[in-house]
Amino acid sequence: MIAIISIFIAVILDWLIGDPYHWPHPIKWIGNYIYFCLKQQEKWKLNGYLFGALLWITTVSLTGGISYGVLWSVQQLHSIVYWIVWTYLAYTTLAAKSLAFEAMKVYRTLVYGTIEEARYQVGMIVGRDTTELTKEEIRNATIETVAENTSDGVIGPLLCLFIGGPVLAMIYKAINTLDSMVGYKTEKYKQMGFVSAKIDDIVNLIPARLTWLLLMLASVVCQLNVKQAIMIGIRDRYQHASPNSAFPESVVAGALGIQLGGTHVYHGQVIEKPMIGEKQREVDNQDILSTIQLLFISNALALMLFTVTALSIYIF
Repeated sequence: MIAIISIFIAVILDWLIGDPYHWPHPIKWIGNYIYFCLKQQEKWKLNGYLFGALLWITTVSLTGGISYGVLWSVQQLHSIVYWIVWTYLAYTTLAAKSLAFEAMKVYRTLVYGTIEEARYQVGMIVGRDTTELTKEEIRNATIETVAENTSDGVIGPLLCLFIGGPVLAMIYKAINTLDSMVGYKTEKYKQMGFVSAKIDDIVNLIPARLTWLLLMLASVVCQLNVKQAIMIGIRDRYQHASPNSAFPESVVAGALGIQLGGTHVYHGQVIEKPMIGEKQREVDNQDILSTIQLLFISNALALMLFTVTALSIYIF
């Protein structure tokens, strides 16, 4: 019961303050460790697949071990201290506010700034090359990122918190961070990122499908095109190289009546992606705001769903 209260507090903290840049953050430390290992790989030139496997094992093991060790240590001090740290670690695994904040920065530069500024801002949240993107492509990239990360940045870690607390949620975030940093099918990363990408696909099978359903419900609350959200969500849910990414993207595309996907450039290599949705109109800036709204509504629905499920199990 206390764990559920702590998760509620963590979600509220995430919604209110997000991830301030100057605050210490475990996910940043995970990213720094991965970056350090990549620099060592440049020096030692290990076999790509072997390095990728070792990188995954050490990153996930250290993340899980340190998270467990910190919680175990503070538990020996006092139960109140333990729950404060438990709640803080839980809060750091959630990314709704920070995702919305970064998307809003893109939105504001599209409305008030130059296209060069908008390209720079969207480049902060996507892995693709943004230097030649048009305004429509910038909007699409932002919407795709918010939609996809509704699953692995919000619903996925929230589900892990209910199942296994901050330790499992931290492990989940480590797996996601590995995939976001090395899980590309480019010449540079296709070997060293193979393990990270495959395991991330497996781990996100359930969160992506839960997000798919939650976004459909959120489209009802947001009074968007529910019929199209369901139809496109069913039709285009596998229109992606990843077995998971098209699930949230297809619902959002249908709910907004727009088309996502297409050709992108990652690390200098052109990657062809299937089209998702039907282009009933041009994408506009308002669609970014609608996608952010879907993000928060699906987050709230997930919190209610997981809480009811956890309480049912606890009571019965």
